[in-house]
Amino acid sequence: MQSFSNSLFADAEASYEEARYVIFGVPYDGTTSYKPGTRAAPNAIRAISYNFEPYMPEYGFDLTEIPFTDLGDLYPAVDPEMVVDQVEDTVSMILSDGKVPVMLGGEHSVTIGAVRAAMPEWYVVCDAHLDFQNEYRGSLYNHDCVSARVRDLGIGNIIIIGARSGSKEEFKAAGHHRIYTADEVHDRGIIAILDEVKAAIADDPIYLSIDADAIDSCLTPGLGTPDPFGITHWDLRSVIRALAGQAVAFDYVEVLPNDSEQTAAVAAKMIREFIGSREHAAKKKR
Repeated sequence: MQSFSNSLFADAEASYEEARYVIFGVPYDGTTSYKPGTRAAPNAIRAISYNFEPYMPEYGFDLTEIPFTDLGDLYPAVDPEMVVDQVEDTVSMILSDGKVPVMLGGEHSVTIGAVRAAMPEWYVVCDAHLDFQNEYRGSLYNHDCVSARVRDLGIGNIIIIGARSGSKEEFKAAGHHRIYTADEVHDRGIIAILDEVKAAIADDPIYLSIDADAIDSCLTPGLGTPDPFGITHWDLRSVIRALAGQAVAFDYVEVLPNDSEQTAAVAAKMIREFIGSREHAAKKKR
């Protein structure tokens, strides 16, 4: 029989029933504050995922050996609070079936629903922005309010890596949590910071969220809210490799596919890296 291509993530060939990881997209950018277009990111990330070989030499196995599936995209509502509810329902379903959700944004506001479903001990996010606005442009569910909404869920353990943008009030609010600025990552090195992070979270479950603009916009310019002097893609991969094993859920958000595919390519690689790293960590525990 001939092989046929599709628009799902490369190598996501398992059925939902047999899958250990479940990818789904949320093509939503309804609260965008600068450049719109992140709604196109899930399919841009999927498209370039076919550029990579399935073999992962760092782990010694093919991605095809890991059963994972791609449900496609949610059909999001217009109202951001309703989208958050849709995401919560989807992530709750995946978690209740004993699987690991892998969400492709869309804007960062979608993370609120996923965290609300997972309710982890720790929320770890790589992001240029603190996202501690209580409300922004009239909405409590704006993409600039994610950390504030996570805090309001009662999750007191928040770690932000790569931050370099926020109001004075946001930096004050974030001061009650662990904030590693991009300057600190540059000066101290990501390994030293990850040693502290791992010591803090111990064996607790985490939710791991990646905002694409954590990376320096000079490296990956396809961003809705670009910000220079960020962390590198190497730093981000180190974060995923260090923490994937403890993540109950994962997302990659805020890719704006208006560049020459650099940003979507990094996103696709990091999603593969999350699945591979988490599976490698799980195998070592078995």
